[in-house]
Amino acid sequence: MQLFNEALDLLKQLIATPSLSKEEDKTADLIQAFFQDKGISTQRKGNNIWVKNLHFDAGKPTILLNSHHDTVKPNVGYTKDPFSPEVEDGKLYGLGSNDAGASLVSLMACFLHFYHAPDLKYNLILAASAEEEISGKNGVESILEELGDIDFAIVGEPTLLDLAIAEKGLMVLDCVATGKSGHAARNEGENAIYKAMKDLEWFRTYTFDEISQTLGPVRMSVTMINAGQQHNVVPDECKFVVDVRSTDCYSNTQILEIIRAHIKSKVEPRSTRLNPSSIPMDHAIVQAGIALGRRTYGSPTMSDQALMPYPSLKLGVGDSAQSHTADEFVFIHEIEEGIEFYIKLLKQVL
Repeated sequence: MQLFNEALDLLKQLIATPSLSKEEDKTADLIQAFFQDKGISTQRKGNNIWVKNLHFDAGKPTILLNSHHDTVKPNVGYTKDPFSPEVEDGKLYGLGSNDAGASLVSLMACFLHFYHAPDLKYNLILAASAEEEISGKNGVESILEELGDIDFAIVGEPTLLDLAIAEKGLMVLDCVATGKSGHAARNEGENAIYKAMKDLEWFRTYTFDEISQTLGPVRMSVTMINAGQQHNVVPDECKFVVDVRSTDCYSNTQILEIIRAHIKSKVEPRSTRLNPSSIPMDHAIVQAGIALGRRTYGSPTMSDQALMPYPSLKLGVGDSAQSHTADEFVFIHEIEEGIEFYIKLLKQVL
């Protein structure tokens, strides 16, 4: 299968080319050259590359096929060269092989399959985006306006080709409890740590009323805390950080309002832009996937879906449990199966 061979070869090139977030220019060059060598016109902004099907018609609705080509830094536990695309026992090893190189090249192959079709019901746009691993503002968010109106998106991330119809959002909160300094020996001041403890207990025990059918409850975890300068001074400030994983029952701003109404510490979100996302169960692309035998679930991990203002389905090659691990790999047969499944899936709606 030519599409499979080309996809596998490209994935090996991508693995061999370091592409840490914000440093993806060389892999962007590879992706752009891949399409240009086939006579396909590309558009580029920063390290984001996108292409449109040959018979793109502004009067038709549009499907976005998206995955990313940036990676995290190599795990310190690697025993293999993370930038060497080594094949062993049917596995392709290398940083970004599973997250999300296999999905990216499979979506690219799928796009090529439909590229020349003259009578599609939908337009197709394939976007290879940057900075996904850090939810960077120079990633897919920076090109959404230029992509135009999108009816829905398929986001390529490792899901074992199952259908992630919802995923949790993320909000990181910087919190400060304020007291008054004083000498510890004379029991002076107002201890900011003690004030913070009441709020910490609230974060530990509070449960939100609404529980998502696909994503479960909103999760809040205090992950960092800092207070005090020396042993004999009552601290006047206690800072702590809270990791909030939101569901489709609440927007990040709604959760922020609830938190501020219940605690006394000052709360400032680093961002509220990474909202939970979902697609209706009765959506045509979801029903098409179910008809092809795939299960649906809610994903606890976050992707570029969080930045998309339209329905999106997370679906891809590989296993999320492999992401960000030492000696990351993807089974080669999964790539071939992924290409075939993407094509079968889109045939149901195109």
